[in-house]
Amino acid sequence: MATVLIWRRFPRLSRVTTFSTTAKCKAKSGSSKSEEEKEETPEAAATRTEPAATIQLLNPLDYRVLYNPSAYARSRAASQHAAGSSGDAFTSLGTTHVGSTSSQAWPPIRKALLKPRSKPLLEQTISAGLSAAQTKEEAGKEKAELHDSKEDPRVFQKGRPEYRSLSYDKSEPVETLPLEEGDSILHSVATSEGNQSPGTISDHFVKLSRLPVEQHSGLVTDPRFNKLCHCAVKSMGLFSTSDLIHVLKACVRLVVPPTHPLLSACESEFCRRVWDMNLDQVLLVADCWRCLERSVPSYLSILFSYANMHWKDLALPHFVQLLYIIGEGRRSPADLMQKVESMILKHLDSFTLEEVGAVCLGLFKSLSGISDHVMRRIADRVSLQMEDMSTYALVNVLKLLRYTRMDHLPLLKGLGKVIPARIPTINIQGIMHISLTCSSLHYFDEGIMAAVAMSLPSKVAYCRSKDAAKFLWSFGCLDYEPPNEEEFYSSLIEQMHRKLHEFAKFPEHLLTGLLGLAFVKRFPEELIDYALRDEFIQRTRSSKYELQKDLFTLSKSVEIECPSYQGSRLPPQLCQEITEMVLTFAEQEIYVRPEIVEATSLLESMLGGREYVKSHMVLPHTRSSDLEVHLAMDGRPIPFNFKDPVRVKKLKDTGVSLTDDLMSQLIKGRSSSQAPVEVDNEARAARQERGEQGWTPGSGRDRAMLSGGSLADACLEATPSLRLNSHPQGVKLAIQVSNRNHYCYASKRLLGLHRLKRRQLQQLG
Repeated sequence: MATVLIWRRFPRLSRVTTFSTTAKCKAKSGSSKSEEEKEETPEAAATRTEPAATIQLLNPLDYRVLYNPSAYARSRAASQHAAGSSGDAFTSLGTTHVGSTSSQAWPPIRKALLKPRSKPLLEQTISAGLSAAQTKEEAGKEKAELHDSKEDPRVFQKGRPEYRSLSYDKSEPVETLPLEEGDSILHSVATSEGNQSPGTISDHFVKLSRLPVEQHSGLVTDPRFNKLCHCAVKSMGLFSTSDLIHVLKACVRLVVPPTHPLLSACESEFCRRVWDMNLDQVLLVADCWRCLERSVPSYLSILFSYANMHWKDLALPHFVQLLYIIGEGRRSPADLMQKVESMILKHLDSFTLEEVGAVCLGLFKSLSGISDHVMRRIADRVSLQMEDMSTYALVNVLKLLRYTRMDHLPLLKGLGKVIPARIPTINIQGIMHISLTCSSLHYFDEGIMAAVAMSLPSKVAYCRSKDAAKFLWSFGCLDYEPPNEEEFYSSLIEQMHRKLHEFAKFPEHLLTGLLGLAFVKRFPEELIDYALRDEFIQRTRSSKYELQKDLFTLSKSVEIECPSYQGSRLPPQLCQEITEMVLTFAEQEIYVRPEIVEATSLLESMLGGREYVKSHMVLPHTRSSDLEVHLAMDGRPIPFNFKDPVRVKKLKDTGVSLTDDLMSQLIKGRSSSQAPVEVDNEARAARQERGEQGWTPGSGRDRAMLSGGSLADACLEATPSLRLNSHPQGVKLAIQVSNRNHYCYASKRLLGLHRLKRRQLQQLG
C-alpha cells in the first residue's frame, strides 16, 4: 500500500527504488563568491517566513554512486584536458573531487509516490530568496562565526616579531586621539591655503586615524577630510617613502573605501618608486592593499619582479609573507614557482605549523602547481604534528592536498583520529573543506563523515550555496548516508531553496548539489524543475564551467529513476547534441584504451566472435563504457552486434556455453589469492619505490588487470542480480573494465556515480 506523508516545511523530495512497485514515505524533522562572503545568520533563517512545501520520497534501487562534477573543474579547457587522462569520460569533468563508497548493507528502502510539481511554490521560494538577499544587503553587516573572520589568513603573522615590519597589524593598540584635537586638525586643514608640507599632511593622517573607531565613518565623508586627501594627492611626489607608507596605514585604520581617489594616487606613486624601496617596505605596502581590499594587479606584478631580483635576500618571514600576498592576489607568477619549491624545502623544518598552513593556503588560492615530492614532504611533517596544529592551518594543508590530488595515508589516517572531535568547534567552511578533501581523494572515513553529518544541521544556516552544494556532492561521491540522514539531507535541501537566488549567478553549484543528491537516490522535484528550465539552461551557457554534461546526467537520471516526474526536462535536441559529444569523445579516448581493447578481444575469443560483444556506452549520461553481452536462458551467448549486415547471413553459432565456472569468473572474478598482473608496470614500479600499496589518486594511469586469459575480479565486474531480471529471450549483461576512478581509496567500495550507473542499469533490465 502506498503512503504519502506531507511535510509542511521542507521542499518535495523524491527517492526512487528500482524494482519496487509500492511506495512509502518516511521523513524525520530535524555561491561561490569569495571566502569572505558574509553568511546568513541562524536567527534570520529562523524568523523568515517559509512557503509551505512537501517532501516526498521515491524509492530507488539499492545502489548508489560517485562522480566528479564540472562545477569544480578549473575551466572548460581544464575539464577537457582532464578528460583525456582520467579513467572515464565522466570523472574527467572534475579536477579536484572524486568520491567513493563501500559495500555496506543498505538501509531499508523508503518509497513514496511523486506528486505533480507546484510552480507557484517554486516562484514563492525564488521571491522569498530574492527578498531575503535584498534584506541582507539593507541590513548591512550580519553576525558570522568567529572563524569566518578575514583575520584568519593572517594568524601566522603573530608567530614571529619579524612580521611587524612586513605587515599591518590591525590589533596593534594605539593611543586614542581626543575628539577636540581631531576637530582642531580638521579646522586647520579647512582654513589652510593648501600649502602644508608633506610631513605635516602625513602627521595629520596618522593622528586622525587614532580617533575613536565610531568616528571613522563620519570622518571619511567629512569635507575637511576630503580637502586633506586632495592636499595629499597634490603633494604625492614630494612625500618620503616612510611618510607615504604612514598615509597608507592611516587609510587602512580609517577603512577608506578601496575606490577612493587618494588610494588611486598612492597606488600609482608606489608603483613608480617600488625599485627604490627595501624588501620590508614593498611587502608592507602589499599587505596594506590587502587590508584595504583594493585590487592592485600592477603593483603585484612589480612586486613579483622585485622578489625575483632579490630572491637571495628573502628570509623565512619574507618568503611566507610573499606567499600570503601571492595567494590573496589569486595570481601565480610562473617564473617564481621553481624557486618557491626550493625555498619550501629549505625552510620546511623551520616553519611554524601556522606558517605551513599559510604556505599551503597561498599556493592553493593562487592555483600554483606544486610537485608531488614537495607536497609529500609537507604532508610528512604535518602528519607527525597534527594534534598540535590549529584546525585552520590543517584545513589549509588539506586544500592543497586536494588540489594536488595527493594521497598521503599517514596524514589521512591521522585526520580520522584528530578531526571528528574538533568538528563541533569548526566553522562551516572548514567542515566543508574537510569533507570535500575526503571525497576528492576517494578516501572514506566513516568517523569523519558521521561527525560532519551530526554537526551540520545546527550550522546549516551559515552555508553559502557553494557550501551546501559541496556537502551534498561529498556525501554523494562517497555514497554515504549518515545515521541522521533525513535531518542531514532535509536541512541541506532547505538551505538550497533558501539560497536559490544565488544560483542565477553560480549555476554550477545547483547542479553540483543535485548530482550529489541523485547519487544517493534523492530527487528534490522543485529544484530539479528549476535546474531544467530554459532560463536556467541559458545561464549555464555563460558559466566559466562546462555544465551541459551535468545537465544531461541529471535529466537522464530523473527520466530513469522518477518516471512520474512532471517537471521541466532537457530539450530533446540538446540531449542529442550532448549524447553525440559524449560518444565522439568515447570513440576517441575510451574505446581505444589498451585495457578496453584487450578485455573486448578476450571476450570475443571466449564467446565466439565480435558479434557476441559490443563495446559502447549503454548509458551515455554516466560517461563510462561497457562491454555488452547477451545470454540465452540456457547460458549460451547470443549474437547481436551486427555492424556489417552481410555478416548476419554468414554467422555461425560458434559461441561457447557459459558454464557455472565461466560465469563465476565473469561475475565474481578469480579468487583473491591470485595476484593480478597490472598492465601499467611503470606506475606499479613507482608505487613500489615509494613503498605504497594500492592505487594512488595522484600518480599512475588507470589500470586494467588481466591474467592468463581470464577476467580479473578488479577489472571486469557484473552484478549477479542481473541474472534475476532475465526475460524469456535471455539476459543482457553489462561488463565494465574498472579502474581506480570507480572506487574509494584502496577498497572495493564503489563511488557514487558508479553506484548510480549500476542502479539504473538494473532498472533498465
